[in-house]
Amino acid sequence: MTLVANWSYPTAIRFGAGRLKELPDACTAAGIARPLLVTDRGLREMTITLDALAILDAAGLGSALFAEVDPNPTEANLAAGITAFQTGGHDGVVAFGGGSALDLAKLIAFQAGQTRPVWDFEDIGDWWTRADAAAIRPVIAVPTTAGTGSEVGRAGVLTNAQSHTKKIIFHPKMLPTVVICDPALTVGLPKVITVGTGMDAFIHCLEAYCSPFYHPMSQGIALEGMRLVKENLPRVFADPGDLDARGHMMSAAAMGAVAFQKGLGAIHALSHPVGAVYNTHHGMTNAVVMPPVLQFNRAAIAGRIGAVAAYLGIGGGFDGFFDFVMRLRSDLGVPEKLGGLGVGTSRINELAAMAVEDPCAGGNPVTLTLAAAQSLYAEAI
Repeated sequence: MTLVANWSYPTAIRFGAGRLKELPDACTAAGIARPLLVTDRGLREMTITLDALAILDAAGLGSALFAEVDPNPTEANLAAGITAFQTGGHDGVVAFGGGSALDLAKLIAFQAGQTRPVWDFEDIGDWWTRADAAAIRPVIAVPTTAGTGSEVGRAGVLTNAQSHTKKIIFHPKMLPTVVICDPALTVGLPKVITVGTGMDAFIHCLEAYCSPFYHPMSQGIALEGMRLVKENLPRVFADPGDLDARGHMMSAAAMGAVAFQKGLGAIHALSHPVGAVYNTHHGMTNAVVMPPVLQFNRAAIAGRIGAVAAYLGIGGGFDGFFDFVMRLRSDLGVPEKLGGLGVGTSRINELAAMAVEDPCAGGNPVTLTLAAAQSLYAEAI
C-alpha cells in the first residue's frame, strides 16, 4: 500500500497501513499514561486487539481492557465502563473497534468525571454546556471498520434501555485527540460487516449532501465521499485484501462523519428506532430503508441528485442515481426489505412515532410527518 498521510482536519489523523504501531506515541501526544482500551465483545480475543494491547504493554502503558459493549450500547454498558475506568485509575481511553465501541469509549471518557446523568447532555440546544469540560478525559480512536466515522465525531449514540430510543450525546471535547486509521485492521471483517459499514459511510455522505442546511465545506466533502464509496466498496467486497481500496473506504467513512455536521435525514430517523427496538445493524438498516426515502424526497432533491449522478459518472439524473443505488445494494447482498433483518409490521406505529421525534428527522429536505413515517416503514418492511 502506497497511501500514507498525516492530517489535522478535523483532528490529527495518522493514516496508513501498519500505523497501529504508533499507538504509544499517540497516547503520549494526548497526555495519556494509563489508557483503558475499550472494544466490543466480538473483538476481545481477535488478533488485532491482542496486538494493540501488546503494543501498549511493551511501551509501559499497561494492557487494560474493557469489552462489555453491546452492538447498540446502553446506559448499563456505559456504567460498567465508567466503573472499569475509575477503579483502574485510568487517565484516558483508546477507542478500538467499530461504531459501537468508538461511541461508548468516547462516552466513558466524557462521562467518567461528570456529576450529572448522561441524558442531561443530549444533543439539544446548548445542553452540552452543562458538562464540566475540565473533567473530560482524552481519547485515541482506532477504527477497525470503515463506516460510522465516529473516530472524527464529537458525539456518541447511546440507547436508552427503558424507552428503547437512541440518544445523541454531544460535546466538542468528545472529539478524539489522535486518530489512527490503519486499513490493515479492517481486512478480516466478515463481508456482511464490510457491506453494512460501507453503506453507512455512503449514506452519511448522501444525507449530508441532501440536507437543506448551509455548509458548503461539508457539501464538497460529502460529494467526494460518495465517489470513494462507489469506486471502492465493490473492490473491497470482491477482494477483501485490497488495502488501497480499504484505505479509501476508511477515508470515506471519516468524510461522511465530517460531512454530516450539515445534517442527516429520514434514512437515519427511520433506522435509529429499528436498531433500538430490533437490535439490527445500523448501516445495513440504513441501506434497506434508503430507496423509499429517496423516492419520498425526490421532489426536493432531484436537481441536486442529478449533479451527484453526473459527478459519479452515472448519468441519467435522479433515475440514473436511483438505479445505481438499487444495483449496488443487490450486488453487495443487502436485503430487499427490513423483514430480511427480522423486522415485522406489528410495531410500525410505535416506530413511526419514534422516527418523527428523532433528531435526524429535522435535517430531511421534506418534512417527515407521522403518516409519512408510517408509510415509509410499511414500504420498507
